[in-house]
Amino acid sequence: MKMPVLQVVHLVFSFLYPIQSNSEADCKLWKDLDSTVVYKEGHVVLAGMFPIHSKGVDQELNFRSPPDQRKCRGFNMRVFRWSQSMIFFIEEINRNPTLLPNITLGYRLYDTCGLTALSLRTALSVVSQPMKRSSLGECSSPSIPIIIGDSGSTLSMAISRVLNLFRIPLVSYFASCACLSDKHQFPYFFRTIPSDVYQANALARLVKHFGWTWVGTMGADDAYGRTGIDLFTTAVTQLGVCVAYRVIIPKLPTQQQLQDIVKTIRDSTARVLVVFAIEEDIKPVVDEIIRQNVTGKQWVASEAWVTSTLISTKENYPSLSGTIGFAIRRAEIPGFKQFLESVQPLAEPYNAFAREFWETQFQCSLNTRLPAPSTTEQVHYSHSCTGTERVQDIHSIYNDVSELRVTYNMHKAVYAVAHALHNLLLCQREKGSALTQQCPDIHNLQPWQVVEVLRKVNYTNMFGDLIHFDKNGDPAGSYDIVNWQRESDEGPVQYVTVGRFDSSLSTAQQLVLNQDKIIWHGGTKKIPVSVCSASCPQGYRKVTREGQPVCCYDCVLCAEGSISNTTDQPECMLCPEDFWSNQRRNLCVPKQIEFLSYSEAFGMILAAIAILGAVAAMTVAAIFFRHRDTPLVRANNSELSFLLLISLTLCFICALTFLGQPSRWACPLRRTAFGLTFALCLSCLLSKTLVVLMAFKATLPGNNTARWFRPPQQRLGVFFCSVLQGGVCVAWLVTAPPYPVKNTWLYRDRIILECHLGSVALFCCVLGYIGCLAAFCFILAFLARKLPDNFNEAKFITFSMLIFCAVWITFIPAYVSSPGKFTVAVEIFAILASSYGVLLCIFAPKCYIIIFMPERNSKKFLMHQK
Repeated sequence: MKMPVLQVVHLVFSFLYPIQSNSEADCKLWKDLDSTVVYKEGHVVLAGMFPIHSKGVDQELNFRSPPDQRKCRGFNMRVFRWSQSMIFFIEEINRNPTLLPNITLGYRLYDTCGLTALSLRTALSVVSQPMKRSSLGECSSPSIPIIIGDSGSTLSMAISRVLNLFRIPLVSYFASCACLSDKHQFPYFFRTIPSDVYQANALARLVKHFGWTWVGTMGADDAYGRTGIDLFTTAVTQLGVCVAYRVIIPKLPTQQQLQDIVKTIRDSTARVLVVFAIEEDIKPVVDEIIRQNVTGKQWVASEAWVTSTLISTKENYPSLSGTIGFAIRRAEIPGFKQFLESVQPLAEPYNAFAREFWETQFQCSLNTRLPAPSTTEQVHYSHSCTGTERVQDIHSIYNDVSELRVTYNMHKAVYAVAHALHNLLLCQREKGSALTQQCPDIHNLQPWQVVEVLRKVNYTNMFGDLIHFDKNGDPAGSYDIVNWQRESDEGPVQYVTVGRFDSSLSTAQQLVLNQDKIIWHGGTKKIPVSVCSASCPQGYRKVTREGQPVCCYDCVLCAEGSISNTTDQPECMLCPEDFWSNQRRNLCVPKQIEFLSYSEAFGMILAAIAILGAVAAMTVAAIFFRHRDTPLVRANNSELSFLLLISLTLCFICALTFLGQPSRWACPLRRTAFGLTFALCLSCLLSKTLVVLMAFKATLPGNNTARWFRPPQQRLGVFFCSVLQGGVCVAWLVTAPPYPVKNTWLYRDRIILECHLGSVALFCCVLGYIGCLAAFCFILAFLARKLPDNFNEAKFITFSMLIFCAVWITFIPAYVSSPGKFTVAVEIFAILASSYGVLLCIFAPKCYIIIFMPERNSKKFLMHQK
């Protein structure tokens, strides 16, 4: 059967420290496990736990005799001042007639030496204070209902787990580990220092604010250091910052371990170092930093050491200059300095720690029979002192009240307990209240009763701060941001407040900084840079290096068509379809719209050639019209010649429609104009070829074919051939006419404005019909090429059709392979080349004879046959 926890603890106490019963059956006073206690009796006694000594002395354990009491060394004047502040505040409350009237607070102060084992023994010593035996023979609960302490998170965790068994509340003034907010593990834990959750988030935001993306972390090997680093790493990673290294400081580091730690700090490219550690833990590392003369690092401190005079010495300043960090709120406490300087080593009630302070402060030995602290390793000085020396004559950490931060937390802790007890007292005095019978007796308090009222404490102190605890027993996260500076090379280090952080405000207002007041490492006002890789400018994107943190990357220029318009952009953004990236890749600009226009040189040349061709055709027509009665013009069917010249003029003009910006009316016009003009031209050539061929066949006896190829039939044939093409074009325009489109797929950086064919099938019909006319005309002309020269026009038609077919056969692959506006240029070139071929092959020889050889333009010459 399992034994209850309380019964197990009771058995342990009985075995270690048996209760000696007497005839009166009263419980005897259990001896303190730590005999050095500073105490004063009162109606309600508060216990205080302080690491007045910072180091323990090793002792040999032989398992044959009980171990001696733990010895400690390293008297800490700063912590001794904290213990004195508890006495000061309790005495201040006792003098206050409005707070806890007629109730006197007492105290019992213990030294835990910063050791977990000794802290646990001290907690058990508090629990085992005077107890009264009931009628059943059992002792009642302890008379100390609350404990204030300890300073360290690890110590507070150990103490709180023991006190949980007795439901005794623990109010810490300096234990900031976020783990202590877990009410499942520490249901009776309260504190007046903000949780490290606030500090870690605030430090992460501070690091992000200054643009540091590559930082190192260092923490002590305890709950405070490890949890602080973990919380900071999680918070800062979410903000896009990378942690270069994580260093843990052992509690008792060897020289090799210190050298390894400093080597990691020195060799890292991270210039910013965030440290979570108390002053005793970080001091060996700082000493090694100074010994190796490591500089160039910007230190960011947690609240545990940012205002430590033990670290911020003149010797350390060259390596730690410009240190910035979060400090708990400070206050100026009236009368406290005078109280500290009025301490007497031999005064009543006797304070053994005051005696050790005196000997340490004045480097002397007091000649008295009063005992020194039994847990202290004795130090003997060469000269003696009387106890009448003046504390105010020597300035030390003890009487330096310029940075009362932890002391202010002690003020909050003591007064929060006092207000909780005052609320209990008010509850008792409410006459006639239904709750009066439920109010506990303040002279016989149970610890769990104090817990209930402590959770509801809510008051504004003399410094204007609202004091209350949240559901986790934590206060609001409120910090000062301090910066280490000094006015001269030999002056003392000053903690200059350069900002604040208050978690109770809105997110935008929580962090406030005055950057103009900050002096960075090396005495500069320029914010130090701490990055693994330089910031990627606009137009570049970050590419993470394989196997390295995301903050270590290379900058790669954005691909064409994509941009980055901010620095350190992980991905480039694609530009919209009608836009393209500029040369710097930081802006999307409208794509250049490209088409074959009149304004560019190539377009002007083609337009000039087309106009020249049209003028040439009209000039030939004028020459023919002037010499229309000459045998040469009449012999070559002048009517068809004029119609052919008109169609050629239209073909040249048709080429001009392919120039300029495609539009809703331009696209159908250029396609249908091309089809109709060339159909008319080829119809005329076909009729001329048939006329030449039939004219010679009609000379044969009994052949009456010529009567079917007279002018009316010729005009009808031309009209019929042209109307067929016109019908196809009308069908094309009605069903699926050509239309302008933006070609964005051919080139990524520009838009080709071109005419879509609409119906590809009907376009092929138009081209196919022209091809059939040309092929048929070429065949007929080829058959008639050997007829008598002076009357034969078929030879010239053959050459013209040969050129025409060659041009349009080569047009197809050239058209398909030509990109962008050159596709239109190929079309125009094919139109002009075929038109010039017909014009020159058929009409140039005739014009030459008409103009330069008029003697050959006679009936006699034309009738002559070779």
